[in-house]
Amino acid sequence: MAFMPVKFDLPKRVKLAQGLWLLYWLSVIFGILIFSFGIFFKIELRKRSELMNNNESHLVPNLLILLGLLACGVNTFGGKVCHDSLDPTKFPKWKPMLKPYLLFCCGFNVLLLLTALLCFLMQFAIYLTLAEGLKNGIKFYKDTDTPGRCFMKRTLDMSQIEFRCCGNNNFRDWFEVQWISNRYLDMSNDEVKDRVLSNVEGKFLMDSVPFSCCNPGSPRPCIQHHLTNNSAHYDYDHRREELNIWTRGCREALFSYYSSTMNTIGALVIITVILEAADMAGLKYLTTALETMVDPENPESESEGWLLEKGVKETFAELFAKLKSLVKTNQVQEGEDTQQAAT
Repeated sequence: MAFMPVKFDLPKRVKLAQGLWLLYWLSVIFGILIFSFGIFFKIELRKRSELMNNNESHLVPNLLILLGLLACGVNTFGGKVCHDSLDPTKFPKWKPMLKPYLLFCCGFNVLLLLTALLCFLMQFAIYLTLAEGLKNGIKFYKDTDTPGRCFMKRTLDMSQIEFRCCGNNNFRDWFEVQWISNRYLDMSNDEVKDRVLSNVEGKFLMDSVPFSCCNPGSPRPCIQHHLTNNSAHYDYDHRREELNIWTRGCREALFSYYSSTMNTIGALVIITVILEAADMAGLKYLTTALETMVDPENPESESEGWLLEKGVKETFAELFAKLKSLVKTNQVQEGEDTQQAAT
């Protein structure tokens, strides 16, 4: 007994073929979107690689690029089959390829599901790399003359401006590091010398933040130095007044950006999986309906299409039996090879 059989006549077969043709080209568009998102995500990771200690994983964007290209090829082929199925003289040439094609589509769907799962699971890895990378980025902010760190200041400043954030966890992270290089410090100045000498590690620490932390929307000119010294500014109390710098940490801001991007991509891939499943089911109905026509010479004759030739239980039982026989054959072959080697 076939699983989910449906009766077809010529108008139904034509409508099914035309609908599938449109669905396949819609899947091609989704493949282009997946490819584009893969390129975009890879660029976004590369752009801020320094803020992740250059340890970011490109597995997800590389998979997206590959799957996007495969989706375009696979669905273009399926669209061509549906188009030719309307012509009885053209369809027979595709019949030998359909079973391998449908098996490949099953594997492709599994790979799509795994990629969607990775889009959600890899977010934690990005969070950890951002936490460590931003911590080191703030530490090396001043090293504009050190090879390999020349552009750290620019990258961090641009990120703080773009994402409206300051520091790793918050703006106070800048208080714990010397972010001004010694070459720009006047060591003859008593105040500078006192600050350096008062620190155990000989660092010039202050309650200040870089200019990129300033909030341009604030009506008051940016207060970026002596943030905790109320007497240094007129009509100012850092404990009560809303500071005119960004108070959100860059780890939270960047993680929110990357996680939302990955959630969007994951949702897109899941929608593509649903489309691919619909394509496979429709193509199976179409091919079986064309193969079971009562009179193949008469295009208007009735036929029956199905998803599985037998029931679900019977199909799985047959599949397991084939797998068992294949395993046994391999074991027998290995045993024979061992005996021949021994003699």
